[in-house]
Amino acid sequence: MLRKLGSFNGLILGVISIFGAFFLEGGSPKALFLISPIIIVFGGTFAAAIIGFGFDKFTNILTLARIAYFPVKYDKRKLIDAFVDFSIKSRKEGLLSIEKEIEKLHYHYPQKLVKFVIDGTDAETLHNIAYGEMKAMQDRHFSNIFIFTKMGGYAPTMGIIGTVMALIITLANAGKEPTILIHSIASAFIATLWGIFSANMIWLPIGDRLKQCHLEEKNMMEISLEGVMALQSGEIPSVIKARLMSLLPQSEQLEILM
Repeated sequence: MLRKLGSFNGLILGVISIFGAFFLEGGSPKALFLISPIIIVFGGTFAAAIIGFGFDKFTNILTLARIAYFPVKYDKRKLIDAFVDFSIKSRKEGLLSIEKEIEKLHYHYPQKLVKFVIDGTDAETLHNIAYGEMKAMQDRHFSNIFIFTKMGGYAPTMGIIGTVMALIITLANAGKEPTILIHSIASAFIATLWGIFSANMIWLPIGDRLKQCHLEEKNMMEISLEGVMALQSGEIPSVIKARLMSLLPQSEQLEILM
């Protein structure tokens, strides 16, 4: 269960470590969760993202965050086994014999490529179609990653804005009730805290996780393309398996061999 939660465990650990240490040193929730600094940091960060990327892109951040913390898992071992099985069957009965078994590939991208092969698409056209889709996927993913990278830059700046505003209030109230000054100073430091915390524990890590998700999907697509090209050229099953396994990380290759 813990492994399925993935990077969400890291977020929980970060929150417990940072805020837990604060409370252990005598801090109180009331001092930490001041409304004004939180509004300035998160509201300002969201506003900057909307200005920079548009509201439509901004509304996708919750979906992208869910993908980052609970990513799609690609079973590349099953994918390779399916291509090997297709190779054996097609060498005996022809490419048309695998048409009814395309669902074994599980993922839309390899299924679509195999259909092109069955329909008689030549190797060059197939290669161009496959790489065109990979390029579009990469551009889309990098655009989504860039949103969180920029939000990771906006948040500390918004924290500084909150700090400056609180210090201005502090100076404006100099000589008045001490409790007002203490509250203003606390707001100044809390704004900086939330800006740095949100950047380094929320926005930037989500961007990094989306990069990992991109690499996983790209690897699946590369394996699929190589498998389809090998299937089209009629390579023997053992060669196809070795060719596809070479695209996996070394640790995953060892797991398959064991």
